[in-house]
Amino acid sequence: MNPSREAVGAQPVPVRAGLAPVPAGGQRRRLPLVGLPRPVSRARAFTVDALAAWSWPDPGRAGDVVLLVAELVANAALHAGGALELVLHTSATRLRVEVSDRSRVVPVPRGPHRPASPGGHGLIVVRRAADRWGTALHHHGKTVWAEVDV
Repeated sequence: MNPSREAVGAQPVPVRAGLAPVPAGGQRRRLPLVGLPRPVSRARAFTVDALAAWSWPDPGRAGDVVLLVAELVANAALHAGGALELVLHTSATRLRVEVSDRSRVVPVPRGPHRPASPGGHGLIVVRRAADRWGTALHHHGKTVWAEVDV
């Protein structure tokens, strides 16, 4: 039997019984995205697998995490020439999502937000689903990150 926990508006995230808790230093997983077909779909599946393997302790927010990943990877594809890499880092207190790309343009939520208009909702979703988010510039572009507290 493969139990799962359901998050509102998201696909079920499987729960694996008997796995050890996350080590004190946390755990990190990386997914290179350059040249991958369907990077948003692959990033979502990668995230679901990571959360299941980690027995992530906040199943109610697992759907939020998968949505964050999808939005950040999609934004990199639409506005920054494509995502380079997805990094998930979990600890006992939070999960951090990082999506790197080659652009040095810092994303800014569009304003004012018009819910009935198509497009322009990605960073609004990120801002609402994450406890914190931001951008770090580096020599080959930037990393947009979001954190979800456990």
